[in-house]
Amino acid sequence: MRVDKINRSLAELKSVGFEGFRRIGDLFLSCFDVPDASGIYLVLYLNEDHPKFVSEGVGGFFKGRNPNVSEFKLEENWVNDTIVIYIGQTEDSLNRRITRYMDFGKGKPVGHYGGRYIWQIQDYCSLVVCWKACPEGFDSRKIEGEFMRRFKRIHGRLPFANLRE
Repeated sequence: MRVDKINRSLAELKSVGFEGFRRIGDLFLSCFDVPDASGIYLVLYLNEDHPKFVSEGVGGFFKGRNPNVSEFKLEENWVNDTIVIYIGQTEDSLNRRITRYMDFGKGKPVGHYGGRYIWQIQDYCSLVVCWKACPEGFDSRKIEGEFMRRFKRIHGRLPFANLRE
């Protein structure tokens, strides 16, 4: 994807209220600025090159389940022409949810099996996470569903690391 298209995509996300835009490598150190509110979050791939996948990722084995899939499956799931590779939500706390997601990526056996494909991207530390807190009274599941439906309408399928709607 070209740099100008990446910049337009980032500007669009910021215009609808996404904030943070922190690299996973930085979130591994601290999630201090992630809000303690319900909301949705996105994992973004901002490199121009196609990602390189690894057969053994860094994701934790939750309840003994191997989170890794074949490199063929990862290639099959990759969606071109988008920076969004995962859409997640929490009804509880973005801070708690993203912290758990980072713990899963550190190899801890935590319950964040969704979005596990990102941990098989060779340069996962350069992926960027942004979030949008939900206003009081809004249902984060519905907002996530709207984002998923819009993505699917544009790209004909779910984001790379979303395995179900």
